[in-house]
Amino acid sequence: MEQLMIRKITHEDHPPMTLLLLADPSEPIVRSYLKRGECFVAENGAECMGVYVLLPTRPETVELVNVAVAEEWHGQGIGKQLVMHAIEQARLLRYKTIEVGTGNSGIGQLALYQKCGFRITGVDLDFFIRHYPDPIFENGIQCRDMVRLGQDL
Repeated sequence: MEQLMIRKITHEDHPPMTLLLLADPSEPIVRSYLKRGECFVAENGAECMGVYVLLPTRPETVELVNVAVAEEWHGQGIGKQLVMHAIEQARLLRYKTIEVGTGNSGIGQLALYQKCGFRITGVDLDFFIRHYPDPIFENGIQCRDMVRLGQDL
């Protein structure tokens, strides 16, 4: 594998919607994030392997959203590289706090974020029931609640 490069996409780039929709199945919500945030892609040559979006939410706070890695690249540490890159970008942009939310059924994601220094700060009960028309299942568990995590920078 060539060197993994993570870069911010420009206005000329087309965001990798297929990957972004892996992390959030609602295209209108994803497009809303893209308008308000900064999208970063992980590339190996010309191949887009992963993506994330940094979304300013409150003064001095940014949220990491839409973290996704192409299925054929799972298990190779790319997700961790993306999360650590996002943390570093948030620091460089002088945010004081970075937050992330994931579904209660995202066992791997919950482990990854905690390994990267995030701590659970709360749970938004029935978030996915209220905001998504179709049920979402992951790991044989219905995704109902948004688990919120954060870390001070």
